[in-house]
Amino acid sequence: MTPFDQAFAAVEQHINTGRIPGAVLGLVTRDGTRHFRAVGHAQTVPDARPMTTGTWFDLASVSKVIFTTARILQLAVQGKIDLDAPITSVIPDFRQYDPKCWERQVTFRDCLGHATAFPAVEPIYTYGDDPQRLRAFVLQREWRRLEAPVYSDINYILLGIALERLAGKTIRQMDAGPGFSFSADPSHAAATEYCTLRQRILVGEVHDENCWALQGSGHAGLFGTVDAVLGFAADLLSREDDADVRLMRQTVTGHRTHGWEKPFEGWSGGGKCSEDTIGHTGFTGTGLWVDFARGHAWTLLTNRVHPTRHFDSGIFALRQEVGDLING
Repeated sequence: MTPFDQAFAAVEQHINTGRIPGAVLGLVTRDGTRHFRAVGHAQTVPDARPMTTGTWFDLASVSKVIFTTARILQLAVQGKIDLDAPITSVIPDFRQYDPKCWERQVTFRDCLGHATAFPAVEPIYTYGDDPQRLRAFVLQREWRRLEAPVYSDINYILLGIALERLAGKTIRQMDAGPGFSFSADPSHAAATEYCTLRQRILVGEVHDENCWALQGSGHAGLFGTVDAVLGFAADLLSREDDADVRLMRQTVTGHRTHGWEKPFEGWSGGGKCSEDTIGHTGFTGTGLWVDFARGHAWTLLTNRVHPTRHFDSGIFALRQEVGDLING
């Protein structure tokens, strides 16, 4: 068996336990060769549909690296953004009523590397249902300042607003990228969770409540198939020496690069990838890892929150097992 076959066998075995309805595993090499396979169900409630290699997934926080990080770094390379300039260089009204506040000192690089004092998450969707008013809330709120940086959706909500200001349009009015979209046909999408706010099983519409309320955001909201995700990864492998890709591999702080994570003990990509690997996961059960030294990338796309997030799906151990088998 090839390493891919071994990794898929592990995925198949996990799906057969019933802890996750379905999954698609994909691998691409630097020369563009692709392998992908599907197992299980795209939806089980209220009706069952099989998972296929053409299933569209809500990529959740993988959106941060495929969409937002990629665009911010492209703008930086083009000289349209200074990564060490404060966010206020593009959003001058951010916390405008307190010119000396800490939030106004936060830079683009800080946000990309999650090196800020913002809280991990905030239930923005509970403060109203008008997307522009909610953006104003994000920009004018006096944010609770943490003592140590954490991975924070707020960083990427701000980066998304910066992209909107520079483009003069909302994120959902932008080009999602080759093979990607901001929604999906429910008949071809992996179902996520029963949402108590929207009171329905979510299929083809964004799972993240804040992204839904903002009607598009920089921290989530992208949909794609395994082929689209592998296409994005193949492009990175083919351009590994380009300035924007080098930034993705450059450490900002700790194990975080500009947008991505690098290997550390217990990380999602397993313990056998090279040090020149970057990766990112998404809450819905998605993930992408790119190993530049080995010249390949892999993605594990699942619907592990269907029909609910409130149980142990085993996704964390499965991701590590897949990474170790792919790189074994």
